[in-house]
Amino acid sequence: MSLQEFSLLLVSVLISVAGQFLLKMGAIKLGKVDAGNIFSLIFNMITIPEILLGLTCYGIGAIAYILLLTRVNLSVAAPAVSVGYIFSVLLGFFFLKEPIPFIRLVGLSLIVTGVILVVWRK
Repeated sequence: MSLQEFSLLLVSVLISVAGQFLLKMGAIKLGKVDAGNIFSLIFNMITIPEILLGLTCYGIGAIAYILLLTRVNLSVAAPAVSVGYIFSVLLGFFFLKEPIPFIRLVGLSLIVTGVILVVWRK
């Protein structure tokens, strides 16, 4: 994977992770869903700016990913996108104060190792 391709991958992943984070922030504002409030919460989603921004980020991230797919094999691009999990966990840890248990760290290190092996070129 060239530097230009890696940059496009990183942009796609970071924008998509920002979308995930914004959707989480919007979901916190929305509150918990149950059978009695599901329809009102679905309607209220369109009034929460974080949710709308999160969906916009997902759209932009998808466009960047499509552009990446014009240059890189799917068998490389799709697994490489999993680095987004690392960024999501870090955002959860630093901004939402979510714990990172040791077993999750092991899993994240396996993801990083797998991505390196998938994108590695001799």
